[in-house]
Amino acid sequence: MATIETKHGQAVDPQGLTKADFQKLDQSEKKGEVVVRESISAWKDAWLRLRSNKYAMASLIILLLIVFMAIIGQSISGHDYRTNDLMATNEKPSSNHWFGTDDLGRDMFARTWMGAGISLQVGLYAALVDLFIGVIIGGIMGYFGGKVDEILNRICDILYSIPSMLIVILLIVVLEPSMFTIVIALSITGWISMAWIVRGQIMQLKNQEYVLASRSLGAGPGRILFRHLIPNAIGPIIVTLTMTVPNAIFSEAFLSFLGLGVQSPAASLGTMINDALKAMTIYPWRMLFPAVLISLTMLCFNIFGDGLRDALDPKLKK
Repeated sequence: MATIETKHGQAVDPQGLTKADFQKLDQSEKKGEVVVRESISAWKDAWLRLRSNKYAMASLIILLLIVFMAIIGQSISGHDYRTNDLMATNEKPSSNHWFGTDDLGRDMFARTWMGAGISLQVGLYAALVDLFIGVIIGGIMGYFGGKVDEILNRICDILYSIPSMLIVILLIVVLEPSMFTIVIALSITGWISMAWIVRGQIMQLKNQEYVLASRSLGAGPGRILFRHLIPNAIGPIIVTLTMTVPNAIFSEAFLSFLGLGVQSPAASLGTMINDALKAMTIYPWRMLFPAVLISLTMLCFNIFGDGLRDALDPKLKK
């Protein structure tokens, strides 16, 4: 720092500061300047940002309530979803039948939650199959690249060009309609979107320093892929998984509406809507409850998926 000697021999800098203005801090004053911030993990940080999203948390609470009611709904209704009561057909909602009855006198409350349970199971199983296949195929495409990536990409393009609903309907027609058949049919092409997302993430991560260090230490492709790359791409994978569930739920309801899904006496939301369609203007409650439930479930999954995407996106961190 440039100084100027005054006529009294005291050193002064051009801004008028003297040596007397500079004093050493004692130990207590030094500690007072230290700023301490709690160290939190990436997952805790994502949870805190997700918790601050009121719409996402409200959707999560509603989804948990729907899952809870799908488990216990049949037992608390006091009626069996398969029992016909021809003396109580098409009754309005009442204290005895909370959602009313259908044209065979079956309790709509029990059947609605039975159908919700089937829809949730189909969505969950289809999403898990898509996760397993899509992560493996996408990871192989992204990590190895070259000919392997080109061949697998062409296979995905061919499958993606075929209408998925056509494949699902043809498979269900060939096989016996059941929940297992629906899951297999939805999984034939459902994993492609997951594979492409995983492929893009792996291609961005595979040249990072920690991957090069692991490779230089002798780690093989399998260890690098499943111990380093895929865990670091878990955010987009989870978000894609939450978006897969409502698509599978809608597909199951659509197939059941066409009569290609779960067969009677088992209940499905799509089957119930189809049964209520003919008498929609006369007995609207028969369509109201299953239609509202399936719409609410899909809406909550989509809103929660959007909130989860925002929480896991590192670009949105402040």
